[in-house]
Amino acid sequence: MGAHRLAGRFSVEVSATLIRHYRYAEERLMRTMAGWIALTPELPAKLVFGRHVWDCAQHADLWGRRLPELRAPAHGSEPANDGVVRFMDLLESREAYHATAERLTGVYRVLKPHLAATYARHLADANPVYEPPTRRILERCLADERAHVAAGLTVLGRLLEDPGCRARALEWEATLRGALRAARGVTGTGDGLGAEVEPLGAEVDATGVAGDLVGRGAAVDSRDVAGDLGPVLDAHRRAVAAGDWTLAASHIVEPVRARVLAEYARLDPPFDGSGIVAHAKVGQFRVVKLRFSQGHRLAVVQLQWRRFDDGWRVVAAELVRAEPPA
Repeated sequence: MGAHRLAGRFSVEVSATLIRHYRYAEERLMRTMAGWIALTPELPAKLVFGRHVWDCAQHADLWGRRLPELRAPAHGSEPANDGVVRFMDLLESREAYHATAERLTGVYRVLKPHLAATYARHLADANPVYEPPTRRILERCLADERAHVAAGLTVLGRLLEDPGCRARALEWEATLRGALRAARGVTGTGDGLGAEVEPLGAEVDATGVAGDLVGRGAAVDSRDVAGDLGPVLDAHRRAVAAGDWTLAASHIVEPVRARVLAEYARLDPPFDGSGIVAHAKVGQFRVVKLRFSQGHRLAVVQLQWRRFDDGWRVVAAELVRAEPPA
């Protein structure tokens, strides 16, 4: 085996440069998704962003701690070129409240498949004798990116049942792919471009990523809601279903009480059926979806709860589905 073969494809300097580029992408994506959580009304998308923010932070930390071992400053990050900055700026720009399909498309159909392909290429070329620390990080990041794509595409697939969302997603994907090609990928080398992704709207094998997902219609037993939120949530649900605004108001924090009650008024109760269809922990908040039904009428309300000294209170509410339209 020759000296070049032993050395592998990457010198120490090149490896450090690539890692700074990876860290820039992971760090920017972490901050972008964290900012999107509050802007995203759909609970499954909100939850998947929240879970994956943590993994992106772990990736950035792993890359940052690897740099001193390559004789480079710790926790450094840098874009490969100005085109990468423009791409990340463009990805981040879809901040409208109802642009969830575009946000999911950018992350799970464009950037994360590209990162997975880039990591896979680097792993194939990294020398197993001299670069085991880099290889271990690449293996961790690659496994995470592939799992993230499966989870994200599952959530996106639900949104694409709406023709308008599908059209916007197709247009946005083409725009982002053009920007990524112009930058020659996150490394500026062209590696990882043209990564294969599932056809838009195709069924995705989400085996193994159930923990990243929230169902969208199965009833949830209030006893499964963590801690002492369950009983007050049940009482609040029954009050809203009956149109008992005095009781419902007692569960809402005062500064937003009038706004939340105005949103509830759009429901036009009473309802003979109600239930919890999804819940998740997002930071200090609990995000809950309640379903109300009466004959052919259906309404779904998304609530944000927060614990105060005197107990759990609703801090935000939004009517996210109404059939027929409210």
